[in-house]
Amino acid sequence: MTLADLGDLRLHYREDGDPAGAPVVFANALGTDLRLWDAVVPRLPEGLRIIRYDKRGHGLSECPPTPYAMGALVRDAERLLDHLGVRDCVFVGLSIGGLIAQGLAVKRLDLVRGMVLSNTAAKIGHPRMWQERIEQVRQGGLEALADEVMERWFSRAFREHDPDFPLWRTMLTRCPAEGYIGCAAAIAGTDFYTPTSGLRLPTLGIAGSEDRSTPPDLVRETVELIHGAKFELIRKAGHLPCVDSPEVYAEVLTEFLGEIGHG
Repeated sequence: MTLADLGDLRLHYREDGDPAGAPVVFANALGTDLRLWDAVVPRLPEGLRIIRYDKRGHGLSECPPTPYAMGALVRDAERLLDHLGVRDCVFVGLSIGGLIAQGLAVKRLDLVRGMVLSNTAAKIGHPRMWQERIEQVRQGGLEALADEVMERWFSRAFREHDPDFPLWRTMLTRCPAEGYIGCAAAIAGTDFYTPTSGLRLPTLGIAGSEDRSTPPDLVRETVELIHGAKFELIRKAGHLPCVDSPEVYAEVLTEFLGEIGHG
Protein backbone atom coordinates (compact mmCIF):
# COMPACT_ATOMS: atom_id res chain seq x y z
CA MET A 1 0.00 0.00 0.00
CA THR A 2 1.34 3.43 -0.95
CA LEU A 3 -0.04 6.78 0.16
CA ALA A 4 0.76 10.07 -1.56
CA ASP A 5 0.76 12.91 0.97
CA LEU A 6 -0.68 15.91 -0.89
CA GLY A 7 -0.72 18.15 2.19
CA ASP A 8 -4.43 18.30 2.98
CA LEU A 9 -5.18 14.82 1.63
CA ARG A 10 -3.54 11.43 1.37
CA LEU A 11 -4.39 9.35 -1.69
CA HIS A 12 -3.82 5.63 -2.00
CA TYR A 13 -2.22 4.57 -5.26
CA ARG A 14 -0.49 1.61 -6.84
CA GLU A 15 2.12 1.35 -9.58
CA ASP A 16 2.74 -1.66 -11.80
CA GLY A 17 5.00 -2.29 -14.78
CA ASP A 18 8.10 -0.37 -15.78
CA PRO A 19 8.80 2.77 -13.69
CA ALA A 20 10.50 4.28 -16.75
CA GLY A 21 7.75 3.30 -19.17
CA ALA A 22 5.06 5.36 -20.87
CA PRO A 23 2.53 6.21 -18.13
CA VAL A 24 -1.08 5.03 -18.20
CA VAL A 25 -3.26 6.32 -15.35
CA PHE A 26 -6.57 4.73 -14.34
CA ALA A 27 -9.39 6.50 -12.46
CA ASN A 28 -12.25 4.45 -11.06
CA ALA A 29 -16.03 4.59 -11.08
CA LEU A 30 -18.16 5.90 -8.23
CA GLY A 31 -18.36 3.34 -5.43
CA THR A 32 -15.33 1.33 -6.57
CA ASP A 33 -11.62 1.26 -5.76
CA LEU A 34 -8.48 0.59 -7.77
CA ARG A 35 -9.15 -3.15 -7.80
CA LEU A 36 -11.60 -2.32 -10.58
CA TRP A 37 -8.70 -2.78 -13.03
CA ASP A 38 -7.24 -6.01 -11.61
CA ALA A 39 -8.26 -8.14 -14.60
CA VAL A 40 -7.13 -5.57 -17.20
CA VAL A 41 -3.66 -4.62 -15.97
CA PRO A 42 -2.01 -8.06 -16.48
CA ARG A 43 -3.33 -8.13 -20.06
CA LEU A 44 -1.68 -4.85 -21.10
CA PRO A 45 1.64 -4.74 -22.99
CA GLU A 46 4.87 -4.92 -21.07
CA GLY A 47 6.91 -1.75 -20.67
CA LEU A 48 4.12 0.56 -19.51
CA ARG A 49 4.12 2.48 -16.24
CA ILE A 50 0.65 1.70 -14.90
CA ILE A 51 -0.74 3.92 -12.14
CA ARG A 52 -4.04 3.36 -10.35
CA TYR A 53 -5.43 5.39 -7.48
CA ASP A 54 -8.41 5.65 -5.14
CA LYS A 55 -10.10 9.03 -5.42
CA ARG A 56 -10.95 10.87 -2.20
CA GLY A 57 -13.54 9.12 -0.07
CA HIS A 58 -12.94 5.75 -1.77
CA GLY A 59 -10.84 2.67 -1.12
CA LEU A 60 -7.87 3.38 1.15
CA SER A 61 -7.67 7.10 0.40
CA GLU A 62 -8.70 9.63 3.02
CA CYS A 63 -12.30 10.78 3.19
CA PRO A 64 -12.44 14.54 3.82
CA PRO A 65 -15.69 16.27 4.81
CA THR A 66 -18.31 16.55 2.07
CA PRO A 67 -19.53 17.87 -0.30
CA TYR A 68 -16.87 17.64 -2.98
CA ALA A 69 -16.65 19.64 -6.20
CA MET A 70 -15.40 18.22 -9.49
CA GLY A 71 -12.65 20.82 -9.41
CA ALA A 72 -11.32 19.24 -6.21
CA LEU A 73 -11.31 15.75 -7.76
CA VAL A 74 -9.48 17.07 -10.83
CA ARG A 75 -7.00 18.87 -8.60
CA ASP A 76 -6.40 15.65 -6.62
CA ALA A 77 -5.46 13.84 -9.84
CA GLU A 78 -3.29 16.77 -10.93
CA ARG A 79 -1.43 16.87 -7.64
CA LEU A 80 -0.94 13.09 -7.59
CA LEU A 81 0.60 13.10 -11.07
CA ASP A 82 2.83 16.05 -10.16
CA HIS A 83 3.83 14.18 -6.98
CA LEU A 84 4.79 11.13 -9.07
CA GLY A 85 6.57 13.16 -11.74
CA VAL A 86 4.18 12.06 -14.48
CA ARG A 87 3.95 13.87 -17.81
CA ASP A 88 2.28 12.95 -21.10
CA CYS A 89 0.17 10.11 -19.74
CA VAL A 90 -2.79 8.37 -21.27
CA PHE A 91 -5.56 8.89 -18.71
CA VAL A 92 -8.20 6.15 -18.59
CA GLY A 93 -11.30 7.30 -16.72
CA LEU A 94 -14.42 5.23 -16.16
CA SER A 95 -17.70 6.97 -15.26
CA ILE A 96 -16.77 9.70 -12.75
CA GLY A 97 -13.17 8.87 -13.66
CA GLY A 98 -14.01 9.99 -17.20
CA LEU A 99 -15.24 13.33 -15.90
CA ILE A 100 -11.96 13.71 -14.02
CA ALA A 101 -10.10 12.86 -17.26
CA GLN A 102 -11.93 15.59 -19.18
CA GLY A 103 -11.36 18.19 -16.48
CA LEU A 104 -7.68 17.31 -16.16
CA ALA A 105 -7.11 17.45 -19.93
CA VAL A 106 -8.72 20.89 -20.11
CA LYS A 107 -6.57 22.14 -17.24
CA ARG A 108 -3.21 20.41 -17.83
CA LEU A 109 -2.41 19.21 -21.33
CA ASP A 110 1.20 18.79 -20.22
CA LEU A 111 0.00 15.91 -18.06
CA VAL A 112 -2.37 14.24 -20.53
CA ARG A 113 -1.45 13.34 -24.12
CA GLY A 114 -4.39 10.96 -24.65
CA MET A 115 -7.69 10.04 -23.01
CA VAL A 116 -9.86 6.98 -22.73
CA LEU A 117 -13.40 8.03 -21.83
CA SER A 118 -14.97 4.80 -20.66
CA ASN A 119 -18.67 4.53 -19.84
CA THR A 120 -18.88 8.22 -19.13
CA ALA A 121 -20.14 11.50 -20.58
CA ALA A 122 -19.60 15.25 -20.46
CA LYS A 123 -22.66 15.40 -18.18
CA ILE A 124 -24.02 12.36 -16.32
CA GLY A 125 -27.63 12.45 -15.16
CA HIS A 126 -29.19 15.54 -13.64
CA PRO A 127 -28.94 17.20 -10.20
CA ARG A 128 -32.35 16.03 -8.95
CA MET A 129 -31.52 12.38 -9.69
CA TRP A 130 -28.23 12.62 -7.84
CA GLN A 131 -29.87 14.39 -4.90
CA GLU A 132 -32.35 11.54 -4.61
CA ARG A 133 -29.52 9.02 -4.50
CA ILE A 134 -27.66 11.09 -1.92
CA GLU A 135 -30.76 11.09 0.29
CA GLN A 136 -31.09 7.32 -0.12
CA VAL A 137 -27.54 6.84 1.12
CA ARG A 138 -27.98 9.27 4.00
CA GLN A 139 -31.07 7.43 5.18
CA GLY A 140 -30.11 3.81 4.55
CA GLY A 141 -26.44 3.64 3.68
CA LEU A 142 -25.16 2.21 0.42
CA GLU A 143 -27.09 -0.99 1.04
CA ALA A 144 -30.24 1.00 0.28
CA LEU A 145 -29.34 1.40 -3.39
CA ALA A 146 -26.95 -1.52 -3.93
CA ASP A 147 -29.37 -3.74 -5.88
CA GLU A 148 -30.40 -1.02 -8.34
CA VAL A 149 -26.76 -0.02 -8.83
CA MET A 150 -25.86 -3.63 -9.63
CA GLU A 151 -28.58 -3.69 -12.29
CA ARG A 152 -27.05 -0.61 -13.90
CA TRP A 153 -23.48 -1.87 -13.59
CA PHE A 154 -23.81 -5.42 -14.89
CA SER A 155 -25.79 -7.43 -17.41
CA ARG A 156 -28.31 -9.97 -16.15
CA ALA A 157 -26.06 -12.82 -17.32
CA PHE A 158 -23.15 -11.51 -15.25
CA ARG A 159 -25.30 -10.98 -12.17
CA GLU A 160 -26.79 -14.45 -12.38
CA HIS A 161 -23.80 -16.54 -13.39
CA ASP A 162 -20.47 -14.91 -12.49
CA PRO A 163 -19.15 -16.31 -9.18
CA ASP A 164 -17.40 -13.01 -8.37
CA PHE A 165 -20.53 -10.89 -8.71
CA PRO A 166 -21.21 -10.76 -4.91
CA LEU A 167 -17.74 -9.30 -4.39
CA TRP A 168 -18.57 -6.26 -6.51
CA ARG A 169 -21.73 -5.66 -4.55
CA THR A 170 -19.67 -5.84 -1.36
CA MET A 171 -17.14 -3.37 -2.76
CA LEU A 172 -19.95 -0.88 -3.29
CA THR A 173 -21.57 -1.34 0.13
CA ARG A 174 -18.21 -0.99 1.91
CA CYS A 175 -17.43 2.30 0.20
CA PRO A 176 -17.52 5.10 2.80
CA ALA A 177 -20.98 6.66 2.62
CA GLU A 178 -19.54 10.18 2.93
CA GLY A 179 -17.14 9.51 0.07
CA TYR A 180 -19.95 8.28 -2.16
CA ILE A 181 -22.15 11.25 -1.23
CA GLY A 182 -19.33 13.73 -1.83
CA CYS A 183 -18.48 12.34 -5.26
CA ALA A 184 -22.15 12.05 -6.22
CA ALA A 185 -22.52 15.76 -5.44
CA ALA A 186 -19.49 16.47 -7.64
CA ILE A 187 -21.08 14.62 -10.57
CA ALA A 188 -24.37 16.46 -10.02
CA GLY A 189 -22.65 19.80 -10.43
CA THR A 190 -20.63 18.93 -13.54
CA ASP A 191 -21.37 19.85 -17.14
CA PHE A 192 -18.30 19.61 -19.37
CA TYR A 193 -19.99 19.90 -22.78
CA THR A 194 -18.38 23.26 -23.59
CA PRO A 195 -14.83 22.66 -22.29
CA THR A 196 -14.69 19.11 -23.67
CA SER A 197 -15.76 20.32 -27.11
CA GLY A 198 -12.61 22.43 -27.20
CA LEU A 199 -10.24 19.52 -26.58
CA ARG A 200 -7.92 18.31 -29.34
CA LEU A 201 -6.02 15.23 -28.24
CA PRO A 202 -6.15 11.51 -29.08
CA THR A 203 -9.28 10.11 -27.48
CA LEU A 204 -10.95 6.71 -27.31
CA GLY A 205 -14.52 6.31 -26.10
CA ILE A 206 -15.62 2.93 -24.74
CA ALA A 207 -19.23 1.93 -24.08
CA GLY A 208 -20.94 -1.27 -22.96
CA SER A 209 -24.02 -2.38 -24.88
CA GLU A 210 -25.81 -3.31 -21.63
CA ASP A 211 -24.77 -0.20 -19.68
CA ARG A 212 -27.78 1.35 -17.94
CA SER A 213 -25.80 4.13 -16.23
CA THR A 214 -24.16 5.73 -19.25
CA PRO A 215 -25.79 4.13 -22.33
CA PRO A 216 -23.77 3.85 -25.55
CA ASP A 217 -25.52 6.80 -27.24
CA LEU A 218 -24.57 9.07 -24.33
CA VAL A 219 -20.93 8.00 -24.49
CA ARG A 220 -20.86 8.41 -28.26
CA GLU A 221 -22.37 11.92 -27.97
CA THR A 222 -19.52 12.99 -25.71
CA VAL A 223 -16.81 11.34 -27.81
CA GLU A 224 -18.10 13.13 -30.90
CA LEU A 225 -17.40 16.47 -29.22
CA ILE A 226 -13.68 15.79 -29.71
CA HIS A 227 -12.39 16.00 -33.27
CA GLY A 228 -10.87 12.72 -34.46
CA ALA A 229 -11.93 10.70 -31.42
CA LYS A 230 -12.59 6.98 -31.80
CA PHE A 231 -15.56 5.06 -30.36
CA GLU A 232 -15.72 1.37 -29.43
CA LEU A 233 -18.77 -0.59 -28.28
CA ILE A 234 -18.18 -3.71 -26.19
CA ARG A 235 -21.04 -6.10 -26.71
CA LYS A 236 -22.75 -7.86 -23.78
CA ALA A 237 -20.90 -5.59 -21.33
CA GLY A 238 -22.41 -3.31 -18.70
CA HIS A 239 -21.19 -0.15 -16.99
CA LEU A 240 -17.94 -1.81 -15.92
CA PRO A 241 -16.66 -3.62 -19.03
CA CYS A 242 -13.21 -3.84 -17.48
CA VAL A 243 -14.84 -6.31 -15.06
CA ASP A 244 -17.24 -8.32 -17.19
CA SER A 245 -15.20 -8.20 -20.44
CA PRO A 246 -11.56 -7.62 -19.37
CA GLU A 247 -10.03 -9.45 -22.34
CA VAL A 248 -11.88 -7.31 -24.87
CA TYR A 249 -11.29 -4.16 -22.81
CA ALA A 250 -7.54 -4.77 -22.68
CA GLU A 251 -7.47 -5.53 -26.40
CA VAL A 252 -9.28 -2.29 -27.28
CA LEU A 253 -7.05 -0.26 -24.96
CA THR A 254 -3.87 -1.89 -26.26
CA GLU A 255 -4.88 -1.15 -29.86
CA PHE A 256 -5.45 2.52 -28.98
CA LEU A 257 -2.09 2.81 -27.22
CA GLY A 258 -0.43 1.34 -30.28
CA GLU A 259 -2.22 3.66 -32.68
CA ILE A 260 -0.99 6.75 -30.84
CA GLY A 261 2.52 5.37 -30.26
CA HIS A 262 2.25 5.22 -26.48
CA GLY A 263 4.54 2.51 -25.22
